[in-house]
Amino acid sequence: MAGNRYTHNIRKHWMLYVMIMPGILFYIVFKYVPLAGSVIAFQDYQIFKGILNSPWVGLDNFKFIFTYQDFYQVLRNTALIALYQLVVGFPAPILLALLFNEVRLMLAKRVMQSLFYLPHFLSWVVVGGIVFEVLAGGGIVNTMRGWFGFEPVLYMQEEQYFRTIVVLSSIWKEVGWGTIIYLAALSGIDPSQYEAAVVDGANRWKQTLYITLPSLFPTALILFLLNIGNFLELGFDQIYNLLTPMTYSVGDIIETYVYRSGVLQGQYSVTTAIGVFQSVIGFILLWIFNRLAKKSGEGLW
Repeated sequence: MAGNRYTHNIRKHWMLYVMIMPGILFYIVFKYVPLAGSVIAFQDYQIFKGILNSPWVGLDNFKFIFTYQDFYQVLRNTALIALYQLVVGFPAPILLALLFNEVRLMLAKRVMQSLFYLPHFLSWVVVGGIVFEVLAGGGIVNTMRGWFGFEPVLYMQEEQYFRTIVVLSSIWKEVGWGTIIYLAALSGIDPSQYEAAVVDGANRWKQTLYITLPSLFPTALILFLLNIGNFLELGFDQIYNLLTPMTYSVGDIIETYVYRSGVLQGQYSVTTAIGVFQSVIGFILLWIFNRLAKKSGEGLW
């Protein structure tokens, strides 16, 4: 009987199953199948011998990365930038969505949304070029400084500015796109709640504080947990396009280190071990914060 019911559901909703097939195939091919390659983290992988014939070394690769002096600097840079992006970057789409929600002129709202969405579709190569041009010695920022009699600053070559530039450029590129989910959540709030609040004398600030924010909390919590799971995975493109030789000490992260060691130097086993380490840390953080989130009645599982 159960088999007949499942067959009936598939026949009835076959279009929905066809729609989700590309997503399922994507995760199988690009997420689950590559997991088998993680075994080389426990091997002295040699490209001509392949996975099956490369010698096993156990945990030697993990011992190597934890005794490698530069690894702790790379890990520290990754953790700090990830923390800054989480603290500063995560609330930005929420605040922008709240501001969009207050705009009553529909045409102005759509124009502003389109302007904020646009940077998402630019590659980090383009965005990196824009950032370098804006912050260059003759760029708009230093030109404006010159109007007030200040000397130009080479921001992209100064260590103290690099992490701030990374966080702000990430916000500029993705904040508009990040508002989509929150705007969808805002549209699902029952208008009668606001009407009742107005009758009770609540102003816009109190309506936001006691109706809008609590309604956004479940969505924000789920997205926060998803971000925590990728805490140490900042992305290669952004950092690589903004990094300069003068900022390596504060900007070299795990992804750029893996690129140099794995791709350029051929240390595939060591860099795979680093990837496994990232995944384990991400899983531990996700498990911890999900347990904490469950206390409020929300969570991923």
